Amino acid sequence: FILLILNLFLIPARGRLNGLVIDVCVVCVSQWEEIGEVDENYAPIHTYQVCRVMEQNQNNWLHTNLILTEGAQRVFIELQFTLRDCNSLPGGVGTCKETFNMYYYQSNGDEDHMGDGVMMTEEEERVMKENMYIKVDTIAADESFTELDLGDRVMKLNTEVRALGPLTHKGFYLAFQDLGACIALVSVRVFYKRCPLLVRNLALFPDTIPGSEVSHLLEVVGRCLNHSLPLLEPPRMHCSTEGEWLVPIGKCVCQSGYEEVNGSCQVCKSGFYRSVLDSLSCSKCPPHSVAQQTGATSCSCEDGYYKMDSDPPHMACTRPPSAPRNAISNVNETSVFLEWSVPMETGGRKDIRYNILCRRVLPEGRGLEECGPNVRFLPRREGLSNTSVMVGDLQSHTNYSFLLDAVNGVSELAIDHAQQYVSLNVTTNQAGTSRSDHAHTSIP
Repeated sequence: FILLILNLFLIPARGRLNGLVIDVCVVCVSQWEEIGEVDENYAPIHTYQVCRVMEQNQNNWLHTNLILTEGAQRVFIELQFTLRDCNSLPGGVGTCKETFNMYYYQSNGDEDHMGDGVMMTEEEERVMKENMYIKVDTIAADESFTELDLGDRVMKLNTEVRALGPLTHKGFYLAFQDLGACIALVSVRVFYKRCPLLVRNLALFPDTIPGSEVSHLLEVVGRCLNHSLPLLEPPRMHCSTEGEWLVPIGKCVCQSGYEEVNGSCQVCKSGFYRSVLDSLSCSKCPPHSVAQQTGATSCSCEDGYYKMDSDPPHMACTRPPSAPRNAISNVNETSVFLEWSVPMETGGRKDIRYNILCRRVLPEGRGLEECGPNVRFLPRREGLSNTSVMVGDLQSHTNYSFLLDAVNGVSELAIDHAQQYVSLNVTTNQAGTSRSDHAHTSIP
């Protein structure tokens, strides 16, 4: 909290709290007496006192000058005082009181112009101002002192705190009214509470003065610190009237290429990267990739290795597979069943698919021509996920050449990579099984 008045009657005109210089108000109008004393430990104290218990119709006021609110909408008044037990005053019981009243009056500091052009006596002006004050409360003592306490130098000091608000002006005046008590006002503190500057989840929430309503929480949007940004929604917290930060919502996270270390964002080192906001720290580049610079959001694949746009950042760079293995054929009249094994080298991927090229051998060594549309492939000719296919409706007594190749997700990216395949030669209407392990790197 911040003090607006610090021990009103005990210290010089300015005070210091937590490194902030605070203006301290002094009494400007008083029907009370200013008295210097010593407390029970013989330390000097200054008090304002009034004790006219033997006189009727008392109305004694103690006023302060203007107290600036510094933007606070709700302030607290802490009073320390002593009060005489009326029963310990012989002959004064009938007129003696054991309470006093506290008032306040909001102002923008223009009271010097009140009543301009109207002649008023000092007493009339005082009464006019007192009628403008609003009562805060009647203050009673938890402990009152007696003549015996005075003899033993026992100070029965009472402490009471009251709240003021909502405050809507630049400042306010305080006033204390005595109606016939025996009082010594020892200390007055006026302060307001605030939510201090806070850094939470990489977000900075500024020093904030709360609202005036007790149940109201003031929402404050935080500012993400250097190299961080909001995750899903801006960071928010709520400042209570007690000066406490409550109900955090949202957060900040380090931007890509940075990681959170001891509450701040630090750049990823060479060889590491961070690409997604929901990962907490930088990760080492996956196999077959590198990050030469600091602050990398991704790693580059080594020569001969590739990555699809849909591949997750943590996945290793991959390459096309080698040719299928152990390819065999089984002819049944004008149909042939082709079967093979997965490649020796998958390229580091699981999305392997197979393609079949069917070509008919022309007679008299005139070369090869691609099979026509009447030839059926079950389940299909391209993009096979299983390692077999049935080819039907071939011509009888005809020689055919089949090329089998394997591809994966990065095969189309590997422009400089030589295509690898395995070939099978069959003749329809020829019983038995044909085997071929002849792998080739290009289509003849």
